[in-house]
Amino acid sequence: MQQRVLKWSLGLAALAVAGGLFAQANGLTRTVVGRGDVSVAGREAVVAKVEVAAGARSGRHTHPGDEISYVVEGQVELLIDGQPPRAVKAGESFVIPAGTVHEAHNVNDAPVRLIGVYVVEKGKPLASPAP
Repeated sequence: MQQRVLKWSLGLAALAVAGGLFAQANGLTRTVVGRGDVSVAGREAVVAKVEVAAGARSGRHTHPGDEISYVVEGQVELLIDGQPPRAVKAGESFVIPAGTVHEAHNVNDAPVRLIGVYVVEKGKPLASPAP
């Protein structure tokens, strides 16, 4: 039993460290809470808690796969290249196709909290800065 608890604790610690690596820019944090294989070879699903601090921007970036996000708390302005800005509030979701340059901007005075599901290529960074 103690060995199982130790393995579980080490697994949580590894997830916490990995989650810290996915911070995008000042004001945006991603904490990975799970990952697993999907039915498409070479891809995995990554589930993360995402927070955009009050007044912060995520910075323009892309993902090596699709992003499906649900806003849990607050409202964010979603800026997707080639589209008009869109406000997404708590209870709403959005989908961003692989490789699409986008940015989240929290224009409010409270943090925005999202759950992000990323179906991405294994072995690639979850997010990459875009010009």
